[in-house]
Amino acid sequence: MLINNDTIIKDDSALIREKSLPVSLPLSKEDSDLLESLFQYVKDSTDPEIAEKENLRAAVGISAIQVGIKKQLTAVIIKEQDKDGDEVTVQYELANPRIVSSSVQQAYLEGGEGCLSVAEDHPGYVVRSARITVKGYDLLQKKDVTIRARGYEAIVLQHELEHFKGILFYDHINPENPFPKIADAQVI
Repeated sequence: MLINNDTIIKDDSALIREKSLPVSLPLSKEDSDLLESLFQYVKDSTDPEIAEKENLRAAVGISAIQVGIKKQLTAVIIKEQDKDGDEVTVQYELANPRIVSSSVQQAYLEGGEGCLSVAEDHPGYVVRSARITVKGYDLLQKKDVTIRARGYEAIVLQHELEHFKGILFYDHINPENPFPKIADAQVI
């Protein structure tokens, strides 16, 4: 499947607001291939040479609805630094992921969020849970997983899983007060 900036569904399409449906496990070849294609997009999008050649926007995640397929499939690749300053890569090819718990403490990205399906800037804080636990099937590990995510990883996973409900990041931004003071929130 060809996935690039021209084939990704944008927010001017009603399809991006559609609800995604769970997939059957074990994954069909079609669903497995789709998940692999989503993962490959994210991986290639961070290589400047490939991204320019194939018309890719840099991404840390993408969900199936963004390519017009209403299935609960998402791929994520996040590069962060651990407490020692070493680069760590977190990556998933998730089927039917769901948040099973979330912290009361909130977090947001200081610079705001973006999305492959949203061409325009939407300045403002997108307040989310600072820590979450996600359960689902990870095709990379070929098993059911429980992910305990915090900080940036938690924000990315919440962003991607909201695509399953037809929710976009800017739905969380208060147009009257896009940059509110949030007591005890983790600023990332």
